[in-house]
Amino acid sequence: MLTVLGFTMIATFLVLIMLKKLSPIAALVLIPALFCVFVGKGAHLGDYVVDGVGKLAPTAAMLMFAIIYFGVMIDVGLFDPIVRGILRFCKADPVRVVVGTAVLAAIVSLDGDGSTTFMITVSAMYPLYKRLKMSLVVMTGVAATANGVMNTLPWGGPTARAATALKLDASDIFVPMIPALAVGLVAVFVLAYVLGRRERKRLGYLTLDEVLEPESETVLVAAGGSESPRPGAGGGGADLPETPGLQGLDPERATLRPRLYWFNAALTVVLLTAMIMEWLPIPVLFLLGAALALTVNFPHMPDQKARIAAHSDNVVNVAGMVFAAAVFTGVLNGTGMVKHMADWLVGAVPEGMGPHMALVTGVLSLPLTYFMSNDGFYFGVLPVLAEAGAAHGVSSVEIARASLVGQALHMSSPLVPAVYVLVGMAKVEFGDHTRFTVKWAALTSLVVLGAGILFGII
Repeated sequence: MLTVLGFTMIATFLVLIMLKKLSPIAALVLIPALFCVFVGKGAHLGDYVVDGVGKLAPTAAMLMFAIIYFGVMIDVGLFDPIVRGILRFCKADPVRVVVGTAVLAAIVSLDGDGSTTFMITVSAMYPLYKRLKMSLVVMTGVAATANGVMNTLPWGGPTARAATALKLDASDIFVPMIPALAVGLVAVFVLAYVLGRRERKRLGYLTLDEVLEPESETVLVAAGGSESPRPGAGGGGADLPETPGLQGLDPERATLRPRLYWFNAALTVVLLTAMIMEWLPIPVLFLLGAALALTVNFPHMPDQKARIAAHSDNVVNVAGMVFAAAVFTGVLNGTGMVKHMADWLVGAVPEGMGPHMALVTGVLSLPLTYFMSNDGFYFGVLPVLAEAGAAHGVSSVEIARASLVGQALHMSSPLVPAVYVLVGMAKVEFGDHTRFTVKWAALTSLVVLGAGILFGII
């Protein structure tokens, strides 16, 4: 019964947000609360929610101060050279813009933190997508999928969890997987190229000069050379306000701090280094970084308040989404739905598939890491899969490697807080992002799995 209710609850949530019948925050709270009552555990709802909030509170704090920190860095002009450089590389060509998004997301993902990756990527690319009237879900989909492949880095989380759960060396898991993951990253770049070609066909092609000139009611579509109204953001799914020009490149905005550019750059490098080296917990690092960035760049109290207020919408939306997700995860875990769902999926594996448990693990990693947290999958399910594999002579290290292939899809899971940073900053509806991204992310994961089998890694 718990298995059926668990899958029904997740399916209900996904359907309602994709059909836009409920907002993500409302769905994350109301649906699990309702199902908790159905299970007969309504009296324990408070305990489940408090437990879920307690586990996600550090993540919410990290996101709040990270948004303020990177918001200030955008205000003072730290990323302006990146935006200009990408703009000149892209040459207003939608193909280059989408490929540039994938490359930027992959590079920034080296820090191992999805939220940071999405904040930097969206900050750099959003003005360009808006100015070219490109689909914003293309940006979020490509960024999330690229980050998902890169999330398998040993300091990104999944590899370390797999190594800990199965008592293995992280390098024994990750290093042999590099060729398969590289193929997955190439698949993301190919996907970006294909989606870029689709955008180019839909929108036409502009020159750099045309992009930089003030936006008017009509623009020249290079494909035909005649004046015609430019279509809206298309495919983005949200009603987005028009952005006059590339606001992120406005050289006259009052918040620019060119004299402090190298201080801000050094502060950001130190902050990212401290995250990778784990000098302090990430929420503490961003709290200190945000306080220092505000104090140095805006020493006057009214200016500090103005900068915090300017980014308050993002802070409230993202933090609210994380705490709402705590209700969802709290009910899933507290009622035992997650355990029953995982046990059912593992038990559904035919006996004859025992010698192929690595393949089975790779396939199961797609739905399981999408419907549950990485902690739940790697510490709760993976040991069971490894034990089943060992009974048929499949080594635990092969099982561990196979468990990584679902990460491209995992990064768009409604249980991943970072995805709310991505869609929130990009002003994209979560349901639109899900509907667009899931199929491409799942395909990328299967490419990684196929490459792993082809190379004899899995």
